[in-house]
Amino acid sequence: MKKNLTCPLCKGQFSVYANPLPTADILVYEPSLGVVIIERKNPPLGFALPGGFVDEGEWLEHAALREAMEETSLEVVLTGILGVYSRPDRDPRCHTLTTVFTARAIAPSALRASDDAKSAFWADPAQPPAPMCFDHGRMLQDFADHLAGKRPIGALSSEWLATPEGRENLARLELLNAKA
Repeated sequence: MKKNLTCPLCKGQFSVYANPLPTADILVYEPSLGVVIIERKNPPLGFALPGGFVDEGEWLEHAALREAMEETSLEVVLTGILGVYSRPDRDPRCHTLTTVFTARAIAPSALRASDDAKSAFWADPAQPPAPMCFDHGRMLQDFADHLAGKRPIGALSSEWLATPEGRENLARLELLNAKA
């Protein structure tokens, strides 16, 4: 949606666009524990994957890592991209589009709710609690399809993986995989 405005100083005309807001969600999975679910502290209330809005100037990947730490106290490593979810009515607050990252926890026992999360816990991805907020139930179904071999996980951005944070993520992922 476009809105035409006039500058009060120079009287010049300019347009402002109401664009969707980017968010990053993170699906933290440990085979022996399940997926991390949070109970939201703020409306819309219910259960969700950790996630939130991307700050201006922030990489999507960093937003996912930050939101995981802020809401769950977990330090995680990104493993891939589950998908991009952009249905215009997916968030009742405003039009958002989200990239859902998959991840592993470095220390799964460190899971603790904080920030916008009232509680945080491990759950079976095939039996999520209700009500799930937004389209997070769909995301969990898509992840269950991945676990069943019906859906691939996308690769992380090579551009981000070339940053110091991305290289550190890869090194940590290699360590986690070596332990498995």
